[in-house]
Amino acid sequence: MNHKVSLDLRSPVFEDIFEKEGEVSVFKTFVAGNWVLTSNLAVVRSPIDGSIIAKVSRLDAAAIEKGVDVVYRLGRRRIRDVPGEKRLNILSRIADLLEKNAGDFEEVLTVNAGKTRKQAAGEVEASIDRLRKAALDLRKLQGEYVPGDWDRHTLESEGIVRREPYGVVLAIIPFNYPLFDTVNKFVYSTIPGNAFIVKPPSADPLPVIMFARLAIEAGFPPESLMIATLRGSEAEKLVADRRISVISLTGSSETGVKVMRSAGIKQLIMELGGGDPAIVLADADLKSAASKIATGITSYSGQRCDAIKLVLVEEPVYNEMKKLLVEELSKIKVGDPRNDSTTMGPLIDKEAVDTMVEAIEEAVSRGAKLLYGGERIGDTYITPALVEVEDKNVLRELKLYKDEVFAPVAVITSFSTLDEAIELANGRRYGLDAAIFGESMARIRKLIRFLEVGAIYINEYPRHGIGYYPFGGRKDSGIGREGIGYSIEYVTALKTIVYNYRGRGIWEYL
Repeated sequence: MNHKVSLDLRSPVFEDIFEKEGEVSVFKTFVAGNWVLTSNLAVVRSPIDGSIIAKVSRLDAAAIEKGVDVVYRLGRRRIRDVPGEKRLNILSRIADLLEKNAGDFEEVLTVNAGKTRKQAAGEVEASIDRLRKAALDLRKLQGEYVPGDWDRHTLESEGIVRREPYGVVLAIIPFNYPLFDTVNKFVYSTIPGNAFIVKPPSADPLPVIMFARLAIEAGFPPESLMIATLRGSEAEKLVADRRISVISLTGSSETGVKVMRSAGIKQLIMELGGGDPAIVLADADLKSAASKIATGITSYSGQRCDAIKLVLVEEPVYNEMKKLLVEELSKIKVGDPRNDSTTMGPLIDKEAVDTMVEAIEEAVSRGAKLLYGGERIGDTYITPALVEVEDKNVLRELKLYKDEVFAPVAVITSFSTLDEAIELANGRRYGLDAAIFGESMARIRKLIRFLEVGAIYINEYPRHGIGYYPFGGRKDSGIGREGIGYSIEYVTALKTIVYNYRGRGIWEYL
């Protein structure tokens, strides 16, 4: 490891959102127009070495209530009263500010989220890109004209169906993409004119707070924005608040169930657990497939909902594919993400590594074979692992198959028929994405038809990018869709207006 981790923000735009307490920065939070410093502080540690890099002001129940009241009474009107063109201009200015301050955001994503320099730069770039493509969301914002002369009861009338904002959106952000997920939810929520409350992840809240500073600097109505800094376990009352009309959650399936139980009747967008299957057919380019699957297993240390967790290989090429995949995984260099040579950094905390180790140990105790990796290097570091399970009955009972182990580990097994591959892929409770590697379009087409997932990637590993293509899952993987132009449908309400012209001589029907 390098020297002890510390956070060093250089841009003057962030000077007013934190104070120094020795070497540690104490961050304020933003509550509907005001930057607030509280006495109740949450400690923020770096997954790189466990160092305390910051403290964050945590809101109590009274502060949450006051903030939601301002957002509901004033904020939901203020943002809606900003003309759409000006809302787009604000998002464009945020993109410019994010680009100008990219270095600070890359720094915080590295030391607070444990991303490699390349991964941090990629998340910042994607966030800028998402802001600049906000106008594409408008393609789903237009309404419809409905003529009334197709039914005798509606003759001499006409209708307009319009989309309008629900009012207040609550976004619940995961630790793995704290900046991009905030930006993405902010864009599709505010484009149609919703106010925005965001609950940042407890592990890495700093990118969310910094983004809010840029939003206010760019001219976003301050009463229309709030950062609810509180523990996930304390969020039930906020989730249930009837003044909040939409909840957009990215997180685990277990968190999704808790939110649904607490929320009441609300519009929900839930991008939940995954862990995707990759199916390798006998006619696939095996070297290319191995390289892409290895990336799918290890990107951001396997802490992605669309990470590959199950590799299904057709029997004729199974042994060769095992060998190639082990070779690719052995190229991954685990270490301090601040080093340019590192390709995989730490997991978010010690408990994540514990879970991975325990899942591997369970599999091995049931007869599985550890083909590669799984070597713990420190509290938060571990080499990527590939576990072979030959007995399909045993496979179905393993934690590595049944649950989403949010870490760089995958199970590999063979299949003899497409039906067997489909059954194994669909046997998990998740249905986010799948990857298929092969050339026979007829066989690929059969897999496409029967796989119970939200998206399928052909000769590519799953990756959602900025959401240019819609993504979201089936079964325990979620409700609704994220994606440019698609999430708009979940943060806007349809309203039908019927105009009656009976007896006014406008139409003369035969």
